[in-house]
Amino acid sequence: MASTDNNNSVDVQKFIDAQPVTRFQWLICLLCFLVTALDGLDTAAAGFIAPALREEWALTPGQLNPVLGAALLGLMFGAFAAGPLADRFGRKTVLLGSVLCFGGWSVAAAFSQNVETLTILRFLTGLGLGGAMPNAITLTSEYCPTRRRSLMVTSMFCGFTLGSALGGIVAAHMVPLYGWRSVLLIGGVLPVLVLPLLALLLPESAGFLVLRRKDHRERVERILRRIGDLPDAWNGKFLVNDTKTKEHSPVRIILRGELSRGTFLLWTAFFMSLLIIYMMTNWLPMLIKDTGLSLSQAALVSAMFQVGGTVGAIFLGGAMDRFDPWRVLTLAYVIGAGFLWFIGQFYHDFTLLIVGVAGMGACISGTQVGANALASGFYPTASRATGVAWSHGVGRIGSVTGTLGGGALLGLGLNFNGIFSLLTLPALLAAGAMFFMGRYYRGATPPSAALPATPPV
Repeated sequence: MASTDNNNSVDVQKFIDAQPVTRFQWLICLLCFLVTALDGLDTAAAGFIAPALREEWALTPGQLNPVLGAALLGLMFGAFAAGPLADRFGRKTVLLGSVLCFGGWSVAAAFSQNVETLTILRFLTGLGLGGAMPNAITLTSEYCPTRRRSLMVTSMFCGFTLGSALGGIVAAHMVPLYGWRSVLLIGGVLPVLVLPLLALLLPESAGFLVLRRKDHRERVERILRRIGDLPDAWNGKFLVNDTKTKEHSPVRIILRGELSRGTFLLWTAFFMSLLIIYMMTNWLPMLIKDTGLSLSQAALVSAMFQVGGTVGAIFLGGAMDRFDPWRVLTLAYVIGAGFLWFIGQFYHDFTLLIVGVAGMGACISGTQVGANALASGFYPTASRATGVAWSHGVGRIGSVTGTLGGGALLGLGLNFNGIFSLLTLPALLAAGAMFFMGRYYRGATPPSAALPATPPV
């Protein structure tokens, strides 16, 4: 594949596409994997310390709810703010700031003396968490060749699941010995310790530098030479096949023109899938326990949701690189709706329940990870961070809705079968969003390819 245009300027993405994947690119994926793992650990921390927190401060469920929801609210606002900032100041810059933010505020939260202070500090921690995740996705995707992007992004994102699981293991060992504060302290100290490593080894996006930093040609050259040899006919200039950032703001690019319909459909899918995921994460153990199963059985079934999500994400990422990504995600959401119905019908059989929950995790949680990869390839470099981050922001609204909705459905007395039958609706709506997005944009991958290129620099 040619990596230069007719004037022998190097197109950054075409150059990356023409090279084999190097250790440098895998290093970027590994560092972003580490960020998402720390993000997952901190995001899940409040749930793991909740029992000890309730006992020490004698809190009622109503007093505990703001602590559990504060980080989710912060995640939403953090995602909406971080995208435009990253498209203006750089993915690495905002990513490092986000890691420092959630690490520092988590350390501060460990020294809270009352529930009000803890709630505020968890919200501030959430702001950093909300900024870190979409920028890790964006930066990873911008160093992936198009042919491998989905698999590499979904594999990187699995760090979030690993970090969440690690948080449970850490809490199980640390809380009995050192109290709930130790979990928040670890969740804060580790990101701060990792920060110098990220600053030293993680590069800024080469595409972003071409778009925004016109005096960084030598820096872009050094980065790209770590991926492959520049063409002999190269004229010393770089370009990004992208819209001109001086003419349009990132927000305007994603909300107006050709990309606006896709933005709305992506938001629909993110909202619906995260609604299901967070309802399952927060309420599945209680729902299973109410069926008469033991606590250990409920824990095992709940763990299969995370296991299924991890395996499904990697499988779907590979499938998206080989086949039509919209068809892959549409089919996965439809099968996920089938597994939700299956769970509601056969939950009395422990083996079938495990199979159903694992399948539901693979198809719903796994597809949400795949949607991250789809979003990162859908938006042009000039607005990619904003597009991915705002999809996450809307998705976080879905996560809050799912968390609160689960309690509301239980309060209405809806039984196990009724809840899971009802959840097939958002799964099918997400499938519909992917289906119609494919119909509209299929054949223009990425859709941003039709946008005018930046002048070479």
